Order: sequence, then C-alpha cells, then structure tokens
Amino acid sequence: MEKKMALEGVRVVDFSWYGVGPQTARHLADNGAEVIRVESASSNMDGLRVSGPFRDGIPGLNRSGYFANQNPNKYGLTLNLKLPRAIEIVRMLVARADVVTESFTGGVMERFGLAYDDLRKIKLDIIMISMSSQGRGGPYSHHNAFGHVQQALCGVNHLTGWPDGEPVGAYGPYTDWFVPHVAAAVVLASLDYRRRTGKGQYIDLSQLEAGIHCLETAILDYTVNGREQCRMGNRHPCSSPHGAYRCQGEDRWCAIAVFTDEEWENFCRVLGNPLWSRQSRFANLSGRLENADELDPLVGEWTVNYSPEQVMEMMQTAGVAAGVTKNAKDLHEDPQLKHRNHYWVLNHPEMGPSTYDRPAYRLSRTPSQPRMPAPCLGEHNEFVCTQLLGMSDEEFVGLMAEEVFD
Repeated sequence: MEKKMALEGVRVVDFSWYGVGPQTARHLADNGAEVIRVESASSNMDGLRVSGPFRDGIPGLNRSGYFANQNPNKYGLTLNLKLPRAIEIVRMLVARADVVTESFTGGVMERFGLAYDDLRKIKLDIIMISMSSQGRGGPYSHHNAFGHVQQALCGVNHLTGWPDGEPVGAYGPYTDWFVPHVAAAVVLASLDYRRRTGKGQYIDLSQLEAGIHCLETAILDYTVNGREQCRMGNRHPCSSPHGAYRCQGEDRWCAIAVFTDEEWENFCRVLGNPLWSRQSRFANLSGRLENADELDPLVGEWTVNYSPEQVMEMMQTAGVAAGVTKNAKDLHEDPQLKHRNHYWVLNHPEMGPSTYDRPAYRLSRTPSQPRMPAPCLGEHNEFVCTQLLGMSDEEFVGLMAEEVFD
C-alpha cells in the first residue's frame, strides 16, 4: 500500500514568485499539499519563466530549468487579477484553502483586495504568509530586493571575498536558498496551532531577518567583542590549512580543513611527512595560522598531483575533513546522491524528462513523492475551475471569453 504524505489534505493558494515564495510552497507540495500556483501572463508572471538556463538552449515560457526546479508538484492557474471575475475565483479558492502564500512588496495584495483581513472574511481560520524583503512596517518596508541584493542587506557580501578586495557576494541569490526553510517551518507551526486551537493567523516574514541567520558568529562577535568581522577569502580563524586546493585536471579542486594538532599530524602522514611539515613555524595551530601564506602553496604542490576524489578519499580516511569542489556534472554523477535517489526525473510537457532536486530529508512513515513536473503557464486552468471549484463547462468557457485567464 502506498504511504500517505505528511501534508495530504492541505490546500495552498500560492501567489508568490521568483525564489523564496515558490520554494516555500514547494516544500509543502513535495510533502503532499495541493498547491495552486496563481500567475498572470500580463501582470505578475513569474520572472523565472524567462530566466535561463533553457532546455536545449531554446527560450520559452515553459522551458526554464530555473523555474521548473522551484515548482514541481503544483497546479498552474493564470488569472488577470485586474478583473473582478478573477478576484471572485480567488475568493472561491480561499474558501477551500488552508494556506495563502505571497512574496510581493507590501501593498500589492491589499490593492487586489486580498489582504489577510479580506481573506479572514472568506475563511476565518485561513493562514496567510507574506514574505516581503524587509517585513511589514518600518522605514524600508516598501523596498524591493531580489536575493542578490538581499544577501548584501543582511551582511553576507561583507564577509565574502578577499581581505584586500571588494565584496563579491556568494554565487546567485544566496538568501533565496535559505529563507524558504524558515518560511516553511513557520507555516507548519501555524498549521499545528490551527489544529490545536481552530484559529488561523497571519505570518509577516522578513527575508532580511531570516537571512541574517546566515552570518554564523558575526553578530555575536560584534555584540560581545565589538569586533567587525570582514572578508577572509578561503581562510578560517580557527583552521589552517583551510581552503580549496588545485588538483589534477582542468579547474579541479579539493577543499581541506585542518583544525587541531592531531588532524595536522594525520594530514602530514597523508603527505608522507615532507621536511617542510616538521618546521617549527607549523608545529601548532597558532603558527600555522600566522604562516598560512607560506603553508597554502606547499599544500597545493602536493594536491596538484592527484585528482580531487583521491585527495578527498585519502584525507577522509586519515580523519581530516576534505571534499571535492564539485561542479554540476559531478553532482549528477555523485555515487552518494545516486544511492539516495536525490534526483527526481519528471516528464515535462515541453522539456521532456528532466531532473529535479528532491527534498534532502527522508520521512519513514510519510515519504515525499514526485507527482508532476512544474506547470506550464495556465496548464491547469480548466482542471482547477471545473474539478476543484465545481464550475460547469459552460461557466468556464464564458470566463475564457471574458479573458479572465491571462
């Protein structure tokens, strides 16, 4: 018998776009929630639909790998929210929903008449989460920000780069991959609260405040020690050698981190105890930290003779933390990920069979399951209206004639 998923029976109306909101709703969808993704080709179409990479290099609204990986297991509904009849459809959906998600700048949902107070009049116990850049209220609550900007606002860029260089930021919209985990957890907490009390609630999530949690010890270091941490490149204040070292092959690297003197002894044995490893300046951690500029090239002279996989295996066997600096090809061929079936293969109507990241966790009693690929624009208009909302075919056709589905 097929096991049920954890969130079966939960219905989500998802108005979010780009990164944080769609990924939050995806966490719910992957665990069985029925998520209805609301878009509009003319006013609030998700910009990821026109963001590459595109399958086979052919641009198209339904060919973005970026969009596809954020939105599997969802139904796609297009509505022109400028039309009263479209708002009526939204109200019908809310009346049958448990959660409403949105990630617009403050004021957008209010202009549509879909603020939390409006939705409570439709369904008293509805849960709504707003995931704006900096939360509601305050001098900057009206500011827009994508993840590339958000990582600067929350301090990540200040810590990323080389000591003598400018802030470079992390690859891509860094906070977009972190904030959804916070948002999904809060939604689950609200569903549990409603289960116990019968009451819904409004969640005002600030992407900025969630992103600050990426900073590790920087905030504590400032509040306790008055010290402002800054860029260190690949260095670490408590580890040396610490960095990504060139290996055999084109642009192949392995990251190594040595924290203790015991790990240093194990590291040196792997290298064959070269003469330079016995120098007094490298005898303890403080000396290795002080002389990191001289130590790192010596490590690189050894690693360049081996593949990154060989370096990782030798170091890990000796009890030294090390890992291949992987590219996308490595990740798709990784034996550990293959063993855990990390990638779902779903057959998209336009892109064909494509891989999707699956959740990083495995629930033994309620395992997540792939059900359908990301929706094409407006793919499920008829299904949502006739099957989920119970409209007649005549009523649906009439709405099409009025251009409600945009």
